[in-house]
Amino acid sequence: MGLPGHQPWRLWHEDDSLLVVEKPAGLLSVPGRGEAARECLSARVQVRWPDALVVHRLDMATSGLMLFARGPHAQRLLSAAFAERRVGKRYVAVVHGRMEPDEGEINAPLAADWPRRPRQRVDAVHGRPSLTRWRVLARDEAAVRTRVALTPVSGRAHQLRLHLQTIGHPIVGDALYGDDGEREPRLLLHAAGLSFEHPGDGTHRVFDSPVPF
Repeated sequence: MGLPGHQPWRLWHEDDSLLVVEKPAGLLSVPGRGEAARECLSARVQVRWPDALVVHRLDMATSGLMLFARGPHAQRLLSAAFAERRVGKRYVAVVHGRMEPDEGEINAPLAADWPRRPRQRVDAVHGRPSLTRWRVLARDEAAVRTRVALTPVSGRAHQLRLHLQTIGHPIVGDALYGDDGEREPRLLLHAAGLSFEHPGDGTHRVFDSPVPF
């Protein structure tokens, strides 16, 4: 789906309680500041489903699955599931360098970097606890890159991007955290999986999106 002249988005699932939608890279999740920043996924979704409400967000540069609630009751239940870490989230990224060993954790508290907003920073004193688990999927020896699966246990702003930059493996195409982005036209980070308990019937739902890079 999409509008003429705009990046397309895809509907994965629709029912009376929720929507699962795939956001393209380069599109805001919700309206930003200023007239030009009003173009966003939530506005597009609400054209067709006026009762659709935001539950969580993806960075503008990140593509992948987003969950929308249909109505305030479903929004409360799904928001609580995110807050209580009962929603499974899986990302795939391509990072600079050869990551070793085959899996690990990044545990670094994060806080807003106010002088350089919207950047975040590692802050051992004022930062909020932040944990990311990673697992190597493949190593590209020629390009000296690593494809990794990422599981954010917490959900801080720019968590995956900053955590990987902190350990010396910034995501390819990330102009904000250590890479000029010239080698790739986009950030190589995709929200590839969501799993959660359906707020209507209580069943366990799993959604997977193919990685576009």
